[in-house]
Amino acid sequence: MESMGFQFETMSANIDEKAIRFDDPQKLTLVLANAKADALLPNILEPAILITSDQVVALDKNILEKPENEDEAREFLRGYATHPPQTVTAVVAVNTATKERREGVDIAKVVFKEIPESVIDEIIKEGDIFTRAGGFSVEDPRLKNYIVNIEGAIDSIIGLPKELTERLIKEVQWPPKTF
Repeated sequence: MESMGFQFETMSANIDEKAIRFDDPQKLTLVLANAKADALLPNILEPAILITSDQVVALDKNILEKPENEDEAREFLRGYATHPPQTVTAVVAVNTATKERREGVDIAKVVFKEIPESVIDEIIKEGDIFTRAGGFSVEDPRLKNYIVNIEGAIDSIIGLPKELTERLIKEVQWPPKTF
């Protein structure tokens, strides 16, 4: 948000994300992002634009969340050379004064070549893999040499698609502004 020129505060929605389940990654992320907005709206007393988001990684028709253990993390990273992971990111924008709400989903794909076991071992040992959907970060310098191609916007893969977010903000703002 800062790189888009917005002043912002962060808040935690404190919802039980595991209680909300859908097999379709687009539907899942949209429902989660909307649930976060619904949970936060009562706490915002000043007029503002509320932005909520959720992201999962889809791999060969499966939704990958944060790896639960080393075996699962290893399985994720090994599978990326065969089946490129897609990040599915939903964004919801709500004007707290007018209650106008817009939502959208952005999908991006990362094509990997085979990641050596020694690199996988390093990533698992470091531990950051357990905090990320799909267990990878395109910003991880250890993975950069194994990324063949990125289809879509890198900011979407990192977590918040700028183009989609700016469009949704514009749609709920009153009076409308141009970027």
